[in-house]
Amino acid sequence: MNIARHDLNLLVYLDVLLRERNVTRAAERLNISQPAMSNGLKRLREMFHDPLLVRTSRGMEPTVRALALQPVIHQLLMGLEATLQSDEDFDAQTESRVFRIMASDYAASTLLPELMRRIRDQAPHLVLDIMTPSDVDFRDVEEGKIDMAINMFEDLPLSFYQKKLWHDDFRCLVHHQHPCVENFTLESYLAADHVWVSKTGYGVGTGISSKDMQKLGWVDRRLEQLGYARKIKLFTRDYHVAMYLALFRDLIVTVPARAARIYAPLPQLAIFKPPFDIPPIELKMVWSPLLHHDRSHIWLRQQISEAAEHIQEKIDAAKDMDKPLGLN
Repeated sequence: MNIARHDLNLLVYLDVLLRERNVTRAAERLNISQPAMSNGLKRLREMFHDPLLVRTSRGMEPTVRALALQPVIHQLLMGLEATLQSDEDFDAQTESRVFRIMASDYAASTLLPELMRRIRDQAPHLVLDIMTPSDVDFRDVEEGKIDMAINMFEDLPLSFYQKKLWHDDFRCLVHHQHPCVENFTLESYLAADHVWVSKTGYGVGTGISSKDMQKLGWVDRRLEQLGYARKIKLFTRDYHVAMYLALFRDLIVTVPARAARIYAPLPQLAIFKPPFDIPPIELKMVWSPLLHHDRSHIWLRQQISEAAEHIQEKIDAAKDMDKPLGLN
């Protein structure tokens, strides 16, 4: 192949076509007409002497040659984009773009106040659009429609970039008049009623049934390993709802420690370490390879990382590990 004979802009078309596997959607992504994209696919087929995308009962499917080309073309375009970008492409003080971040309510509550303080000081015109895990899926992240996803993840696509922000252990929130306060033991913990809050993930997830009650996340998984089960009185997907319900005098709420700190100032509540060991959770931020070299995205990742580090430093410096943290 003589490279001078070909329009290399078509490689951008190919990259999007192989991700969308639909001519109309690919045209929309590139903001061109559907006939223009169809013509581009025709020229790509001539360039590679291969149909590349074939119509099947399941829609457009890539050929073997196209599947082999996809990672090569993708890496080539990302490298070229990084090379062409200037260090002056992003100025935090004047930039007015919107960053779209998927964050669980745990991540949003514990991390965003510090992140917002930094953005307020360094990038006064930036806007954050915070989305919930049920608003998006992994494909939205992979395609760069979402700038960042921050959550506790167990399984991630291998193509994603990721960074650990922190580990967090667990605390129990109970009303100070709860019967177990005077003797907070495993026995009293198991005898009490509990609020369950989900390990938030993408999508609707699995509904609650009696046979699944003890296989619903970190706390119940650990209890099951120890041969125990707690009595769950209420299920919720919202950490704030769960923690607010700790104000009931007959409920125990077991949540990550950083979330429990938010409600630590309430005089009605007492905070205890769980009477059994629970493996710590890991908060991560993940992003698409499509955004990895983007200057503004690099800046955003740096701010998130520094915000997480600052919060950890305040926790390490606090004499009372369950003391609420301010924004300073």
